[in-house]
Amino acid sequence: MGLVENLVLVFVAGLITALATGLGAIPFFVVDDFSDRWNVALWGVASGIMVSASLFGLVNEGLAYTEGLPTLMVAGLLAGVVLVEVSDRALDAVDLSDGDGSGDHDDHGHDDDDHDDHGHDDDHGHSHAMEAEAFAEGDLKKLVLILGILTVHSFPEGVAVGVSFAELGLEGGLQILGFSVPLLAVFMTVAISIHNVPEGTAIAIPMRAMGLSRWRMVGAAVFSSLPQPIGAVIAFAFVRWAREFLPFGFGFAAGAMVYLVLTEFIPEALETGADLPGEGRRELLAGLAAGVVAMVPLMYV
Repeated sequence: MGLVENLVLVFVAGLITALATGLGAIPFFVVDDFSDRWNVALWGVASGIMVSASLFGLVNEGLAYTEGLPTLMVAGLLAGVVLVEVSDRALDAVDLSDGDGSGDHDDHGHDDDDHDDHGHDDDHGHSHAMEAEAFAEGDLKKLVLILGILTVHSFPEGVAVGVSFAELGLEGGLQILGFSVPLLAVFMTVAISIHNVPEGTAIAIPMRAMGLSRWRMVGAAVFSSLPQPIGAVIAFAFVRWAREFLPFGFGFAAGAMVYLVLTEFIPEALETGADLPGEGRRELLAGLAAGVVAMVPLMYV
């Protein structure tokens, strides 16, 4: 297969992960609300999937491409952490309120739903609320700015998918649609897709409180992950062009994803479960364990 065909396949894999985010809004077609206990468990599952995919998939693969000390992979791990941290700090200074009601976010929908009290003190949860309001208002400028914020969170996941396709077309892969697809690529695509489902649910919750239609919830959830297929294509093209930097690519994706879990997913889960017995730690640990148990066996299929 030629380069163009390979790029299309990688883009489709990234698009699948983005579309999976929309599945997080589907439950609202049949139920009106999710309990805090369920939401904490979902964040735990997503975190467990991300960590297991990073450690058992990306880091292991990076080590397999390393001779001697894993200098490049460690540099990639640090670069992933630094990029997310620097991007978050830069985005802290971005004002999406346009000066006309910057204080309204805290009140919007809080009388209708206690979920809006959760996550607003961190960038990840706050971006969900801002995205919901932008979709409700049809504010194109704000949506474009929010897409930039979401890129910080979604792009590393796209990179993870892209670098996992590094061995695309080589012998030993799974035969899919005439392509020899690496098992790691299948694993990462499935892992990121499952991880994106609770992301979609978190996005849909404030939109439901605002009374938006269910299909707009699905659209907003998918919108939040649009950077993933783009990141997948860029990462794949880079590692195919400079294969000696594969360990760096694997490390970068792993570092960024684990850092997001530690600094955003887990804190958001604990904030959501603040009113639960044990402050939601049991539900979080159960979700983490379920995420790890679900994904680790796939590496040995």
